[in-house]
Amino acid sequence: MTETGVLRLAGTVLPAGEQQELHLSGGLVVDRPATADVTTVSTGGWIVPGLVDAHCHIGLDQHGAVERDVQEQQAITDRDAGALLVRDAGSAADTRWIDEREDLPKIIRAGRHIARSKRYIRNYGWEIEPNELVAYVEQEARRGDGWVKLVGDWIDRDEGDLTPCWPLDALTAAIARAHELGARVTAHVFGEHALPDLLTAGIDCIEHGTGLMPDLLDQFVSRGVAVVPTIIQLENFPQYADQAAGKFPVYADHMRDLYTRRLDTLRSAFEAGVPIYAGTDAGGVLGHGLVAEEIQALTSIGMSGEQALAAGSWAARDWLGAPSTLAPGDPADLVVYAEDPRANPAVLSYPECIVLRGRVYRS
Repeated sequence: MTETGVLRLAGTVLPAGEQQELHLSGGLVVDRPATADVTTVSTGGWIVPGLVDAHCHIGLDQHGAVERDVQEQQAITDRDAGALLVRDAGSAADTRWIDEREDLPKIIRAGRHIARSKRYIRNYGWEIEPNELVAYVEQEARRGDGWVKLVGDWIDRDEGDLTPCWPLDALTAAIARAHELGARVTAHVFGEHALPDLLTAGIDCIEHGTGLMPDLLDQFVSRGVAVVPTIIQLENFPQYADQAAGKFPVYADHMRDLYTRRLDTLRSAFEAGVPIYAGTDAGGVLGHGLVAEEIQALTSIGMSGEQALAAGSWAARDWLGAPSTLAPGDPADLVVYAEDPRANPAVLSYPECIVLRGRVYRS
């Protein structure tokens, strides 16, 4: 449902937690208008800056790139869950057409995954050798929206286990080049062994982070390296282990061990002060529209309801360089809930009203 003209919402606006009236016009939050031509669309709810899925793959499914009609449905599903800003952490599809649609979430892209030859999911990424890494990072930095995505570790069939994909010298040169071009670099990492070189090379973010050992926590904190743990996705580790156990028993045992201690690992990172943000990993094994569940899952690693919500809303927006408040002049991107989602994170699964670029969508 979409209203036109000046729209009014009244309720408790987060993160400040203050009772406010918001007025929306032209896709923006505006000062209270003098005109009486105002339509009230919501009163008495809790108003949250639009949710963020910081690890999402619009344009992908389990087999690779998908057609536009599927991309559209993925984006609508994310929007209807309240995810109005998406960091697309790698996609083989060209989703730029979505930028022209006022009714679909804003996407911050990382280009296409950059993986080592024959060491990633087929049809997902560029599969290259270390001497090509700088060139491909430069290419994807120019194609993306300020991010580049590396596959930092994957199963090495000769070793029968997770091993790092890139030598330190190649990583250092590639990440330095990305930074020169104004892009940040993130890396998929399940295990322990790829992390020291990625840190030394200047990585900005780690996806999953289940191998993050205590001796690295101080470096993560001092360098401001974020983790997007994709907690819902980690539930698939036992399945990955079972599928591989016949051929790669060492890998299978490793994945089971990472799974068993995943929450303790991530809790230690959070308690040490590592920045953590909500991301679903939708678009591969998982479907879209899971951002509320992922934010709720962050409470399983010791985050309060407010901290988890911040990691999937205003704090994540600030980290990604997007407007994080609902002050006059900010984009009119917000979600309204019947209860305080800080006190009851389960309510995040039931938005009453979603506003994207000033257009109202009701659940």
